[in-house]
Amino acid sequence: MIPGGGQPNMQQLLQQAQKMQQDLARAQEELANTEVDGQAGGGLVRATVTGAGELRALKIDPKAVDPEDTETLADLVVAAVQAANENAQNLQQQKLGPLAQGLGGGGSGIPGLPF
Repeated sequence: MIPGGGQPNMQQLLQQAQKMQQDLARAQEELANTEVDGQAGGGLVRATVTGAGELRALKIDPKAVDPEDTETLADLVVAAVQAANENAQNLQQQKLGPLAQGLGGGGSGIPGLPF
């Protein structure tokens, strides 16, 4: 709304929407190019994902490898990837939260969408 009770004109709305779209695209690109890590087993297993959640690297310390206990290693890998993805989600909230606020979502999501 424009101060004084007037309605915003269509041109202003289109400009705002265009700017928000550009800001969103820029934030998504930044997320795709940013890497975050997660670890498990005191750092024996480390996973690296992009801010968009794409797994980029997995490092396993040789001390974590026990041929007779592959289940524990698998659990550590899963835990490291989950930790990295959690860090990626936190980064997404940092980068995209302000944009959602601009859309009236209060930073917790966009109205009408399930996230």
